[in-house]
Amino acid sequence: VHMSDLMAGRINLNSFNAMVACGGFSYGDVLGAGEGWAKSILFNPLVREQFESFFLNPDTLALGVCNGCQMFSQLRDIIPGTNHWPQFVTNLSEQFEARLNVVEILKSRSLFFTDMEGSFLPIVTSHGEGRAQFYDHSDHLALSKNQQTCIRYVDNFKNPASLYPANPNGSEGGLASL
Repeated sequence: VHMSDLMAGRINLNSFNAMVACGGFSYGDVLGAGEGWAKSILFNPLVREQFESFFLNPDTLALGVCNGCQMFSQLRDIIPGTNHWPQFVTNLSEQFEARLNVVEILKSRSLFFTDMEGSFLPIVTSHGEGRAQFYDHSDHLALSKNQQTCIRYVDNFKNPASLYPANPNGSEGGLASL
């Protein structure tokens, strides 16, 4: 399903119970594309209503990857329970990062990581705006306490990565974005 399908009314989100917002410059080949994607939803009353209804439905599931994650973070005003969510901003290195890193799967309420707590996995990171910037420091603590953080970068000793390059984005506590 493409945004143009939703905007033209050819498809309605009420037909779906799951949504995956893809990454990889899926909404334009520029940094910050997720923010533009979010604005195309927020400023279109027909599409905004569909997204609001989707997120209010307790039987739905959503996953944002790369630009999709960035887009969802910009929709926090219409997604219940997201008042502690960060925005995703430029990496502390101020450059696009593409490398192999190791992450730890944390205990969380995520259906995507069920029974994976404590796993250490090599993953490919590839982003220029992957740093989670919280509106308030207590937001990160609240998300962690509520088991709403899922993965974090770790160093060679399996400790939360705070330093570059083990933490390629510079997020507090090694928080990794999907």
